[in-house]
Amino acid sequence: MLSRMPQLYAQTPAETVEKLSVNAFLQNAESILQTAQSSVEGTNWTILTGGPGGIRMIADSDWPLDSLQAHTGAAAAYRVHRRGGEVVVEGRSAHQSLAVRATPPAQVARFLLCGKV
Repeated sequence: MLSRMPQLYAQTPAETVEKLSVNAFLQNAESILQTAQSSVEGTNWTILTGGPGGIRMIADSDWPLDSLQAHTGAAAAYRVHRRGGEVVVEGRSAHQSLAVRATPPAQVARFLLCGKV
């Protein structure tokens, strides 16, 4: 029984760290999306977290996220933009990428009532 415990402990921390990093990455993207939804339309933002400088925000950057992340040494990069009424947040970290979007309530209601977007 004791010989099995080290194997469990050897696997558990790595799995826990991976889950925590995925959760934090997704939670950051969701928080950014909520903030962007409540803001006035206009500037597209790129947000860099971790690395030198903590959190940096760059307006209207045309750099690809992976290039900007590598250039600045950021742990994660998020881009906020609006497309056809939707707010979209794209994110990239060392081993993860995501895109989350918020559809305007009127567009959701139209889809539910008419079946069309």
